[in-house]
Amino acid sequence: MACDQLWLTEDLQPSLKGRDVFAQVMQLNGDNFRDVPGRKTIRVTLGGQSYFIKQHFGVGWGEIFKNLLSFKWPIVSASTEKQAIEKLGSIGIATTPLAGFGSRGCSPASMQSFLITRDLGNIISLEDLALQWAQIPPNADFKRRLLLAVARLAGRLHDSGLNHRDFYICHICLDLDQLQQDNIHLYLIDLHRMGIRETIRPRDRMKDMAALYFSAMGAGLSPRDYLRFLRVYRGKSLRRVWREELAFWQQVQARAVQLYIKLHKVEPTLAQMGGRVPSQP
Repeated sequence: MACDQLWLTEDLQPSLKGRDVFAQVMQLNGDNFRDVPGRKTIRVTLGGQSYFIKQHFGVGWGEIFKNLLSFKWPIVSASTEKQAIEKLGSIGIATTPLAGFGSRGCSPASMQSFLITRDLGNIISLEDLALQWAQIPPNADFKRRLLLAVARLAGRLHDSGLNHRDFYICHICLDLDQLQQDNIHLYLIDLHRMGIRETIRPRDRMKDMAALYFSAMGAGLSPRDYLRFLRVYRGKSLRRVWREELAFWQQVQARAVQLYIKLHKVEPTLAQMGGRVPSQP
């Protein structure tokens, strides 16, 4: 059927062969990283190489209608993440390398699919790194370089029409082997909800930035750090940012504060927020 697809890299093909490779992949078991209704993420070793496999078993019409009634586009297969990986590669943002994809069925409610990506190896999420900083403050130069690398990643993502939809620092990872060579190399992961358009919508940009801002509130960033990030992310002077985008950044901060209160039941401190967005340019 035209709806059925199957693709594997050459190095995976010797490990996954037989009359029904699709069924074989969907039945694989391994280290369980996520198991939610309709979707499972496992880590397996195939041909001596570590891989992550995301198995989508079908979401059902109930889940589809629930998302639509909440004005959310339902994720019904692994194809969204496949397209996101390919798009990120085209704009120079590193992510998990694609090693395999398959789908079976045409109905959005019962379609099954899988995505196979190579394990990135020796990495640390920026969320885990920030937890370390709470015990041992980082070198100031390293923190500044990392902050600006994240700002460039975010700017390239959004300026290319993409929004992550879960843009928290836990989904940005640092390559520790590259760091040994004094290189800051970042990966953007967990792309199964990514929005892909020609131009990002203002609300999508705002929600992404609020998520990033909220998730970085425990990283010990100073007001100057926040301002450095903003200048590099927008590629313009702070005077222009405040003059042209003040209302937008007030929305970002307000939403980030709401997220913080929802999780912690208290308001963030001004120090965590890096100060308040000015009320006027």
